[in-house]
Amino acid sequence: MARGLVGVVGGLKLGLEFFVANGPKGVRRVVPADVPLFLDLKLHDIPNTVAGAVRAAAELAPLLLTLHAAGGPAMMRAAVDAAERAQLAGQARIRLLGVTVLTSLDEGDLAALGQEGPVAEQVRRLALLARAGGLDGVVCSPREVAQLREVLGPDFLLVVPGIRPAGAQAGDQKRVMGPRAAMQAGADYLVVGRPITEAEHPAAAAQALLNELR
Repeated sequence: MARGLVGVVGGLKLGLEFFVANGPKGVRRVVPADVPLFLDLKLHDIPNTVAGAVRAAAELAPLLLTLHAAGGPAMMRAAVDAAERAQLAGQARIRLLGVTVLTSLDEGDLAALGQEGPVAEQVRRLALLARAGGLDGVVCSPREVAQLREVLGPDFLLVVPGIRPAGAQAGDQKRVMGPRAAMQAGADYLVVGRPITEAEHPAAAAQALLNELR
């Protein structure tokens, strides 16, 4: 599937499920060296552990790497420091992204976690924390893109899952949007998983999404 998508998509995302099952060797096997890699591990631990994970991930030269902004300022600063040290040692520059509120969560889920206020406010709070911690951008749902772009300016990356092309099922995602609307709102990268990977012809599904954007 990865080989069939090269040249149609802008890069390939491998997440936690794949990484646990296949490890770094699996990543190298699936993603060609000249294809941008989005390593979506959503790191969340004490600062020292996350810094070590970032150093280890740098060996795979990902363009994008995720960690939970809810891990706090010290954890994010440790990750940034590890990425900068890896770059000084000759590794590729990693763009670190803070995960704000997962697109599978809504206000009811946040209330159950003891977090008051609407989802959009929690996303904004964590995005500002991520920027203050030195991260390059955040992962947010398409519904928060316009607000964050206004608050964070043009240079802070907004990476947006929960993209559902026309006719696609939302699945377990609760805050979704079509690709064109998300791009017009200010998204930098669109993350599209199941509408492509579960299609009978993944490359054709990806091409149809590009056609929808155009």
